[in-house]
Amino acid sequence: MKVIRVNFSWLYLLLILGIAWMLYRNTEAANPQKIEWAQVQQMFRSGAIKEIEYTRNDFKGEITVRPERLAKYAEDFGGRVPKASPHFFFLNSAKFDPEAEFGELNATLPPNEQVKVVMVNNERMWGQILEWFLFPVLLILMWVFMFRGMGRGMGGGGMGGGANPFNVGKATGKLADKNQVNVTFKDVAGLYGAKEEVMEIVDFLKNPAKYTALGGKIPKGALLVGPPGTGKTLLAKAVAGEANVPFFSISGSDFVEMFVGVGASRVRDLFRQAKEKAPCIVFIDEIDAVGRARGKNAGWSSNDERENTLNQLLTEMDGFGSNSGVIVLAATNRADILDGALMRAGRFDRQIHVELPELKEREEIFQVHLRGLKLGEDFDVSFMAKHTPGFSGADIANVCNEAALTAARHNHAAVMQEDFLEAVDRIIGGLERKSNTIMSPAEKRTTAYHEAGHALVGWLLKYADPVFKVSIIPRGQALGITWYLPEERKNWSRSVMMDRMCALLGGRVAEEIINGEPSTGALNDLERMTHMAYAMVQYYGMSEKVGNVSFFDSTGARGYDLTKPYSEKTAELMDQEVKSIVQQVHERTRKLIDDHKDAFMQMGALLLEKEVIFADDIEKILGPKVKEETEETVKEDEELNG
Repeated sequence: MKVIRVNFSWLYLLLILGIAWMLYRNTEAANPQKIEWAQVQQMFRSGAIKEIEYTRNDFKGEITVRPERLAKYAEDFGGRVPKASPHFFFLNSAKFDPEAEFGELNATLPPNEQVKVVMVNNERMWGQILEWFLFPVLLILMWVFMFRGMGRGMGGGGMGGGANPFNVGKATGKLADKNQVNVTFKDVAGLYGAKEEVMEIVDFLKNPAKYTALGGKIPKGALLVGPPGTGKTLLAKAVAGEANVPFFSISGSDFVEMFVGVGASRVRDLFRQAKEKAPCIVFIDEIDAVGRARGKNAGWSSNDERENTLNQLLTEMDGFGSNSGVIVLAATNRADILDGALMRAGRFDRQIHVELPELKEREEIFQVHLRGLKLGEDFDVSFMAKHTPGFSGADIANVCNEAALTAARHNHAAVMQEDFLEAVDRIIGGLERKSNTIMSPAEKRTTAYHEAGHALVGWLLKYADPVFKVSIIPRGQALGITWYLPEERKNWSRSVMMDRMCALLGGRVAEEIINGEPSTGALNDLERMTHMAYAMVQYYGMSEKVGNVSFFDSTGARGYDLTKPYSEKTAELMDQEVKSIVQQVHERTRKLIDDHKDAFMQMGALLLEKEVIFADDIEKILGPKVKEETEETVKEDEELNG
């Protein structure tokens, strides 16, 4: 059945025009030009009046002045002669006998100058009553239509309800019945550890007797924690699809409103509907919007509406009422700021970490997003997975889409490998700027040797990330970019951090060698290097003078506390240690480039010539990349050396 939606926006215009017209009429009628009875008599006798209309039931008369006599009464109209004969009103009491009074006045005039007198009754009385009645009706209708719009804006209709200002406390989430959830685990590539965690929840929803027979209880909630774009929402949908149960989805911000009590009311309504559909899954996306630790909301009082909403959520998840068969899944990338009461066992029993995909997982994610693309023969999934370290599932989906758009832009018959590489470059560095006026020849030369310094230091240090490509074509805000293929490490040693800091400082040192002075082009490099140096001293205990202490606040317990957990003397010592580390990095980087000055100059000249060079070009100049000694590299050396 086709639903016809009526647009009521034109009614607003009619209401506004109607009220404006009524106000104009009332204003005009409320300010008539009035004259006294004595003046009327004078005008009567002078022959200035053409006609008089007297309304008996209103005790009101209206006179019309002869057109040729208008000039005489110009002073009554602000000193100017009116173009038409205006109507004058004069009021009379109930004791006034109009017929006798007008008859006496007409008797004093010659027959040809007597005034026509019309006696009427006001038949518009009911029309005036209707006008005064219609005005409040129009205001009421406008009020109703305004609240209908507010009801839609605040989601007042609830899950399936109509827009109504009185439904503002209803839950605004979406309900997908078990037949409507088509996402399963086959649609979720990678995420091996996370899928293993949630499989038990799916198994419990399918076979609850298997666990209850042994005295087990269903977990009340699971919290999906991970960086943005890693597939937390998709995993929650897959759980509902695999379990074949209804799925309620709502955002944490949907609970927060300007009206007092609305958030708590929506929480109650959500769980009421969930209990009616049990067994089911309730998914709260971005729960940190409502689950932030109480008492730490800057600018909010302890009686904040957000805290009241959180209290109601805590009560519903673990109160006196029974929520049998209702599992709450929530997602956030800010688990560190969530309230401790929300995180305890009995509410969110499990924290499932959804991390960035590794190499094999990225390859599987590429396979999912490549299903609808027409690929060229040269495309290699494994190659693309290796060249997208640190990319989330959402990033990979964006790469595939951008590659298809790039292929269409270049009129390719299929999506080629080069289209994917250009898409990665565009996502990381921004849109390529091909104008020749962006850089002067001097700036281009500085940029070329700046990037050559990064590439040379990164190639010669074994713990630095391997260099994949170097470009001096401006992209986004960058004049040149050196692309690395970061090693997927979970644990960094001091040597690794020192090598990577040297690679970051390679561009600044190269500028000092070529130009004899630094420039502003190393801002981002210096920022990252300084952050890493302070982390070594303050967080990781990698300074001998400061010692094995860490001032990192992983719990966020200090919140907005402005005091420091260390003394001013310790702060000075940490600053000295950071400067010492940076000085060591600078001296080591300078020596490395000076020792390979010829290769450095050759690489810079090649960049000026080609604008883009790859790892093969660097290897021809510097030889094979210096690698970290691992079991794989040892085996490779043994095979090469026989």
